[in-house]
Amino acid sequence: GTWRRPSAPRPPRPRKEPQQLVIPRSAAEEQRLRLERLMRNPEKTVPIPEKLNEWAPRPPPEFVRDVMGSSAGAGSGEFHVYRHLRRREYQRQDFMDAMAEKQRLDEEFQKKLERNKMIAEEQTAKRKVCVYIWLKFVPESFDTSSSSAKLGSASGVGCFCLPH
Repeated sequence: GTWRRPSAPRPPRPRKEPQQLVIPRSAAEEQRLRLERLMRNPEKTVPIPEKLNEWAPRPPPEFVRDVMGSSAGAGSGEFHVYRHLRRREYQRQDFMDAMAEKQRLDEEFQKKLERNKMIAEEQTAKRKVCVYIWLKFVPESFDTSSSSAKLGSASGVGCFCLPH
């Protein structure tokens, strides 16, 4: 390839505004600077990284060719092989323990969510019964303007029962 001169000169590049160098002194200031930089051009798309897959140990090999025997006279290089295998096995066990702990915490969290949901439903059911009692059994002549009977809405639906 031979070099050829371009037929027309290039137009000059637009000059960027010189920006003052700001060194953040705290995490909050660094976050503020990043947000300001993002908001300078709101039309520009922001790359959101995908969630990285969790690390998992390699599965054990299908067939182990060089099984170490228990006979005496192992060479000096065998210790390093053994040490590497031992380290990988400990890593695998730690990973399995961490996954079991994560699963246990997830199950506890789901149980707590279910328990909170049931409590909220029970409280809602009690309020519904209370409103029903109010609509059904309170006489028409009951004075709703007193301070002891504050209603929830102007339609006459409310509850003057004791706290649940």
